[in-house]
Amino acid sequence: MRIKKALLPLVVISILLFTSCIPNKDLVYLQNSKKNEKSIEVSESVSKPYRVQTNDILNISIKALDQRLVEMFNPSITTNQGATQLSQQSLYFNGFSVDDHGNIRVPVLGELNVLGYTVEEIRDVLEKRLLDEYFKSESRMFVTVKLAGLKYTVNGEIGIPGTNVLYQDKVNIMEAIANSGDITITGDRKNVQVIRRFPHGFETHTIDLTDVSAIESPYFYIQPNDYIYIKPLRQKSWGTGTTGVQTISTIITALSLITTTILLTRNL
Repeated sequence: MRIKKALLPLVVISILLFTSCIPNKDLVYLQNSKKNEKSIEVSESVSKPYRVQTNDILNISIKALDQRLVEMFNPSITTNQGATQLSQQSLYFNGFSVDDHGNIRVPVLGELNVLGYTVEEIRDVLEKRLLDEYFKSESRMFVTVKLAGLKYTVNGEIGIPGTNVLYQDKVNIMEAIANSGDITITGDRKNVQVIRRFPHGFETHTIDLTDVSAIESPYFYIQPNDYIYIKPLRQKSWGTGTTGVQTISTIITALSLITTTILLTRNL
């Protein structure tokens, strides 16, 4: 009977040890469940091109053989030397903001509806209108349309929570997370939430970043104004430690406190 009582704390410790530690499989990204394959063949994900929505900011640059002819179409900040300098702040004030009706206001051209268009489609519309109404093909018109940075927000169990802007045409969720300091050890990589804005409202989708099939998700590539939330694992709320050593230390401390309390109670 005494032996059983002596083994009871060991059993409790063992149970807590196995249930509170974070297993390695919950920390590794893009795992391949097919153990017989030596390598993972990742096919290039065909993501749909982004279509402009309200509150987006566009950076539009119009060039020609004689640049003086198109200066009126470029509301950018110019230095004394004539070179164009555009920071994120200046793009906010000088870029082409898409209003609630899906329009942008272009100097001389006036309002242009771009809601639901890709940046390539907007470029084609601008080039055609400029050549039809103001210039000839000999002017060598060259129009560039880009999003003024890809802005996203990461919150929850992340190294550096907050809003970031990346100046890339495409950014996947792995790059966004890495740019924000990576998911902490107590973050749930299997249940990452992506909140995305659509014309009809917001939608929430979950993606398992420990599974290699995540690259096939339509949410693997983020879009402007995506909100990424990393939930905490249950181990964090238990407070027993995230590794075996931490768990054992916590349990030993707790048992020592209980034993001391019992001994003090008996002596009273």
